Amino acid sequence: MKNIYKLLFVTILSFSVISCDDYVDYDPSETYTIVADDYFTSSSDYESALVGVYDVTQWILYNVMIGEIASDNSLAGGESATDVIGLQKIDDMLHDPENDQLTSIWQFMYEGVNRANYLFENKDKLDFTRKDELYGEVHFLRAFFYFELVKIFGDVPLFTNSRLTAIDSGTLQRSSASDVYAQIESDLNAAIAALPAEKSVNGRATSFTAHALLGKVYLYQDKFDQAAAILDPLIGAYGLPERPGSVFLKSGENGAESVYEIQHTKDSNWWAWDYVPQGTEGNFAVIHHGIRGYVGDVYQSGWSFNVPTQDLVDAFPAGDKRKDVSVLDIVKWADDTGAEYGEGYEHTGYFNHKYIPRQGESSAQQELNFGTNYRAIRYADVLLMAAEANNRKSSPDTQAAQNYLNEVRKRAFGNESNASTSTGVTLTQEIWDERRLELAGEGHRFFDLVRTGQASTVLQSIGFQAGKHEVFPIPQKEIDISNLTQNNGY
Repeated sequence: MKNIYKLLFVTILSFSVISCDDYVDYDPSETYTIVADDYFTSSSDYESALVGVYDVTQWILYNVMIGEIASDNSLAGGESATDVIGLQKIDDMLHDPENDQLTSIWQFMYEGVNRANYLFENKDKLDFTRKDELYGEVHFLRAFFYFELVKIFGDVPLFTNSRLTAIDSGTLQRSSASDVYAQIESDLNAAIAALPAEKSVNGRATSFTAHALLGKVYLYQDKFDQAAAILDPLIGAYGLPERPGSVFLKSGENGAESVYEIQHTKDSNWWAWDYVPQGTEGNFAVIHHGIRGYVGDVYQSGWSFNVPTQDLVDAFPAGDKRKDVSVLDIVKWADDTGAEYGEGYEHTGYFNHKYIPRQGESSAQQELNFGTNYRAIRYADVLLMAAEANNRKSSPDTQAAQNYLNEVRKRAFGNESNASTSTGVTLTQEIWDERRLELAGEGHRFFDLVRTGQASTVLQSIGFQAGKHEVFPIPQKEIDISNLTQNNGY
C-alpha cells in the first residue's frame, strides 16, 4: 500500500458526482479527477468535496480494533498466530515500526487531514449560503483526524493551511502533542460557533457533536474544568433507550443516544481487496468480529478477531444487562439454538456482540458491505465523561458526577439498586470502571487506561512498558522518507 506521502503528494482530490444529501452514498466507481483551478465554481462543488472528507471517517476500523486488542478487553484472535500479524503483535505488546495496521492508520488519518486542508486552501474562491456551516463541518472533521493521530502516535506533523506537496517530504517535523491539541481545540471551537445544534442529515457534525469531542479532548489533557463546562450543556439533549442492546441493532442507528455516528451502507458498489477499506462504503470491521465457521440463525460467519477476554466477562456484576450486549457467549448460544461454529486462534468462547455480522445486513461481497454504523460518540459516553470531569475539576461537583454515573447504571440494571454514593478518588475509580463496562468492544479501553495512568498496572501482565507503550511507533516508511524522529523505545 502507498505510504502517506505518495497518497498526499497528489494535487487532485476525487469527488463524488452524485448528490451529497447523504454522504454515505459516495460511490467509488463514480469518481473523476479535477484540479482545483477547474473546480470550486459552485456550492455543489464544495458539498462534493465535503463528502470526500467524510468518506475517510469510514476507514477507522484499525483505530477501533487496537483500542480493544491492546487492552485487557480482548485478544487479537483470527485464524492463526500469523493472521494479520500487525494486530497479533499489538496484542502481545511486541509491535514495532514495521506494522501494516499502524501504517494504515497513519496514512488514512493524514488523508483525511489533507482532504480537509484542500477545502481550506480553496475557501475564498466562492461565497454561498451554507458556506459557514459547511466549513464548521470541515473544522470538526480535521479535529477528528488529528485527535486520532495524537492519541495513537503522540507528537505528529501538524499542517493546516494547505495540502502536503512533494517539496514538503524532506522538511516535515513532528509538532508537540500540546500544539496538536491546541489546533484540535481551535478547530472544534470554530465548529461549535458555525454549526447548528441539531443535525439536518444523519452522520453530519453538529455543534453538540463538536461539544462532545471537545470535552473528550479536554479530558485527555486533564483539563477537567473546561471539560465539565463544555459537556454539561449536552446533558438532557440526548437520551438512553431503555434496552441497551437496541442501540447496536440496525433499528437503533441514529437514535436518541447517537451523538456522532459514522454512517455505512451496503448498497454502494464494491471494489477489489486492494481497495479495502477505501473501496467500500460498508463497515469492513464487522466481518472481523464474526464467528468462525458459523452455521445457524441470527448471525453470519466471520474471521474471529478481537475476541473478548474472560477478564472482561467477569468484570460485569450480576444483573448487568450490558454483559450480553457486549459479549456473545458462543457455547451457550450453540447449546440453546443448535448452532455450529469453529474455533479460531486464541478462542475464548466469546465474540464482540456489538459489531458482529448479522444475517440480512450485507450484500454483494459480504466482507465489504455490512451496513453497520459505528457509534463513535454515544450519550452514555458523554454522561461518563461529564461525571469524570465534574468529579475531578478544581471544585468538584460530586452530586453532578454521581447523578451522571447513576443515570448510566440505572439503564444497565433497570433500576437504581446500584446507584453510587461514593466521593473523591473512590468515585473516580467507579467512573473509570463504568467506562470499561459501558463502552466494551467500542475501541476506547486502551486509550482510557493510558490517559488515566492505569495502563502500566492493568496491562503489566501482557507486557506494557511505561514510558514506551503509551503511544504507538511512527511507521518506519514515514521516518525513511522525512527523517521524522521515532517514539521512545521503538
